[in-house]
Amino acid sequence: MQPRSCGLTVPLSTPHVGHPGELRCGVTVLWVDEVRSPLGTLTMVAADDTLCALAFPVVRSRMLARIRSRFSGVVLKRGRDPNGYATRVRAYFSGDVGALDGIAVDCGGTSFEEQVWKALRAIPAGTTTTYRELAEVLRRPRAVRAVGRANARNPACLVIPCHRMIGSDGHLTGYAGGIWRKGWLLEHEGALSPARTRRRARDN
Repeated sequence: MQPRSCGLTVPLSTPHVGHPGELRCGVTVLWVDEVRSPLGTLTMVAADDTLCALAFPVVRSRMLARIRSRFSGVVLKRGRDPNGYATRVRAYFSGDVGALDGIAVDCGGTSFEEQVWKALRAIPAGTTTTYRELAEVLRRPRAVRAVGRANARNPACLVIPCHRMIGSDGHLTGYAGGIWRKGWLLEHEGALSPARTRRRARDN
């Protein structure tokens, strides 16, 4: 069973960009929470009205380093379920695969990265697309590798669903959280059958 491709016909106009964390006396205050999941404990960083990052354990340290370098004088404080994001992540893993749609994000990427991340959010749950298809949607057909790099730098996994990107040959490639997590997520969303997930896991 091949992943169902969405074809990316959805216009790239969905608003998902917010603004940086609250500024208090020159200090940026961001809220940090952790959410347990079947794939490990995720760490989230949020401003008062946007999500700045969401990461699996294997990339947690890199994500926090990027947050500290991005925000001058940042103070990370523990916050319980900031903006209800943790609740929505739990709902996603409980079966509501649309629970993360519409969350405002502020991830601080370059102009091109932001375009790629916005396009990723137009891929519906239960479908996949390829790096080449996404490059064509962005009207940058020769930028396949650049799309791949932007995909790899996505700081908010799940919410910006880079796991829905696959290789042109249908293989599950290029996921910072681990190929096995990518397969699990696509199966969870209905884009892959359990048998194909196991086969791809053996291939990789």
